[in-house]
Amino acid sequence: MSSSLEPGRSRVRRVLLCIAGLISVVLGLSIRTLSDAAWTGPAGDGLYAVLIYILVAILIPSTSKALIAAAAVTACVMIELFQLTGLPAELGDFWPPFRLVLGTTFGTADLLAYAGGAAVAYAVDRTTGTVVTSTRHP
Repeated sequence: MSSSLEPGRSRVRRVLLCIAGLISVVLGLSIRTLSDAAWTGPAGDGLYAVLIYILVAILIPSTSKALIAAAAVTACVMIELFQLTGLPAELGDFWPPFRLVLGTTFGTADLLAYAGGAAVAYAVDRTTGTVVTSTRHP
């Protein structure tokens, strides 16, 4: 399958990506709100990477899925490194929702969670794309 999509398929893909994005936000916020178990941090970070993958896929749908995953990991790593400046924590003090977007403190384990989340998003995107394509074109 080529990386460029027909206009109708691109529209359907964007709608499905929007739905997936909403689901990942709800899951991420629910995990952090309903539990304080040790696994919630990495799960939330992984879902953050999934959301970034989805946003990149929506913004540039003709890009290959591998490049979308690489862009998602790169964006997450850049945000994590930005936390080393202390500015995200200050912004979070100014307006708490910034904490959800930028985080507050650097953690090396977060980098692994981001890579895992982007890898899962990539695998699901490839698999669902293959399933949809094979059911439409026998």
